[in-house]
Amino acid sequence: MIRNIFLLTIILAVVSSCKNEKQEGQDYVNSATIDKQQNHPGKKLMEVNCYVCHSPTANHDERIAPPMAAIKNHYLSEGITKADFIRDIESYVKNPTEANSKMPGAVRRFGVMPKAQYPENTITQIADYIFDYDIDQPEWFDDHVKEQGGKGLGNMNRSGKQNMKKQQAFLRDSAMSYEEIGLKYAMSTQAELGKNLMGTIQKKGTLAAVEFCNVAAYPLTDSMSVVQNANIKRVSDKPRNPNNQANNQELKYIAQFKASVAAKKEPKAIVEETDDTVQFYYPISTNTMCLQCHGKNIEPEVYKSIKALYPMDEAIGYMENEVRGIWSISFDK
Repeated sequence: MIRNIFLLTIILAVVSSCKNEKQEGQDYVNSATIDKQQNHPGKKLMEVNCYVCHSPTANHDERIAPPMAAIKNHYLSEGITKADFIRDIESYVKNPTEANSKMPGAVRRFGVMPKAQYPENTITQIADYIFDYDIDQPEWFDDHVKEQGGKGLGNMNRSGKQNMKKQQAFLRDSAMSYEEIGLKYAMSTQAELGKNLMGTIQKKGTLAAVEFCNVAAYPLTDSMSVVQNANIKRVSDKPRNPNNQANNQELKYIAQFKASVAAKKEPKAIVEETDDTVQFYYPISTNTMCLQCHGKNIEPEVYKSIKALYPMDEAIGYMENEVRGIWSISFDK
C-alpha cells in the first residue's frame, strides 16, 4: 500500500513538472514571438506611414480610410503566398486605382488613396510584417465583420484571437524606449490632425482645409500635448505660421533629415536626454495630400486663401516625400 502511494506521488510530481515545463516553454515561445514582432522593421514603418489614415483607434463613422486590419483581411485570401500578398499590396500603393484595388467597398466610401512616393523597400517591409503578424484592430471591427458576412478577422479562430489579445496586452505593458515613446506621441498627434484634415478635404474641399489648419491645427496639437503630458511642436525651416519657425538646433536636425531622405534612407529619430527630460525629433514628410496646399501647383483660390491667412507664408514649392519640418517633442523621464 505504502509502495503504491509512493509511486503515485512520483507520477503526479512528474506530470506536474511536465505541465510546468510545457507552460514555461509556451511562455518563452510567446515572448520570443512578441520580441520578434516588436523588432520587425515593418511595424514601425506601418505606424509611421500608414496609421495617419488607417489608424486602428479611429471610430467607424469618422474614419477616413479602412483600418490596416481590414486591408489585411481583403488581401490575405485563402492559399495566397507571402510573395503574392506583398506583390498585391505594392501594386496598389504604386498605382492606386479603383480597378487595382481588392476593396471596392472601401473605394466607394473613401475614394482611391492618394498616390505617394516611399523609399525603396518600405512597402515591402510593411506588407511582410502584416502578412506574418496579427495587427491591432478597432474595437468595432468584429461587429462590422459580422455585418459584412464574416469576411476577414471575424473568421479567425478562437485561439488566434486570444493569442492576438495576449500579444497586444504584452505590448501595451512592456517597457518602451524613449524613441518609441516620442514616436508614439508624434504619430498619435499626426493621426489626429490627419483624420480631421482629410475629413475636411473629403467633405468640404481643399479651400476649407486651409481655414481648418488656421483655426484648429494649434488647438489640436495643444490638446494632444495635454493628453500625452508632453510638449509637442511641429517646426519648420520654411514655416507657414511664423510661430512654427525652427530654432538653430532644430534647423540642424531638419538638414540632417533632408539629407537622409534625399539619399533614400529611412530617417531615424533623434533622442537627446538630460537628467530629467527627453527631447525627441522626427521628420514630417510631404505626401500627395500635403501638396494640395504646400506643393508647386496650388489652385489659385487656395493660394489666395493661404496668402490672406498667412501673409508671411514660406511653406510652398514642395514635392512628394520631402522633409517639410520636424516633430520637436519634450517629455519627462
